[in-house]
Amino acid sequence: MPNPRNLLFAGLLAVSASAPAQGPQPPLATVTLQAGMHLIKAEVAATFGTRMQGLMFREKMGPSEGMLFVFPAPERQCMWMRNTILPLSVAFLADDGTILNIEDMKPHTEDPHCSARPSRYALEMNQGWFKGKGLKAGAKITGLEKAGPPRP
Repeated sequence: MPNPRNLLFAGLLAVSASAPAQGPQPPLATVTLQAGMHLIKAEVAATFGTRMQGLMFREKMGPSEGMLFVFPAPERQCMWMRNTILPLSVAFLADDGTILNIEDMKPHTEDPHCSARPSRYALEMNQGWFKGKGLKAGAKITGLEKAGPPRP
């Protein structure tokens, strides 16, 4: 009869071998968004897996680059910063691109940062980007339709 300790160890080894490598995900497809006169090159995280990985482990992001999270339906969305090195600001957006609220997020925290109302989109940028451009709740982000429909 096999030793239960060895079976447990073998099971844990198999699970850890099949787990994805801990590192940034490869760059995703991008869309160009616009906030007033400001252009944004946003990677699109539209699947469950890409939304979960987000900007984890990224060491840098260009000054007008970000990540657009596309959710299947407008709901109260929450973001966190597990394994995220960069300080970020997130804007939660309504279907029409109206900014609902903006939250600053500290690296390596699991504090929830949530949309004030149901939101289909979240746009993460380097911390302070929205404030530096004078953007706040009520401003509009255009070009969201280029991100395509959300995928499971």
